Amino acid sequence: MRLVVDTNVLVSALLTPGRTPDRALRAMRSRGAVVLVDAFIEAEYRDVLTRKKFAKVDPVRREALLATILDGCERVMVASPTQHPLIDADDRVFIDVALAGSADAVVTGNGRHYPTDLGFAVWTPAELLARFAE
Repeated sequence: MRLVVDTNVLVSALLTPGRTPDRALRAMRSRGAVVLVDAFIEAEYRDVLTRKKFAKVDPVRREALLATILDGCERVMVASPTQHPLIDADDRVFIDVALAGSADAVVTGNGRHYPTDLGFAVWTPAELLARFAE
């Protein structure tokens, strides 16, 4: 399974260990899912997770979470960004990587922000866990 993970899933996993987003990230790794990233997504992950508002989070836990996603990920080059209209323009990078990397799905807590006609699924962390359970 080829997946792109929205930053909001990482934030939720960081703030609520053991809950659904955290379990979904661990399941991705244990089930051998390929996580797709590009330089922009990796930079966003690092920027968001090191923001001042998360300063109380154990840095070892934060780095372990990043390693869960980035170790063994597949780096994708986006040739040309999509021009599809979006509710949140910040989501474009995830769509571009999903398209460039032939993703099966984008995993996000904001599914309503994503168009459904681009050739990949949009799943919440709970939906991803349900897919793995099938």
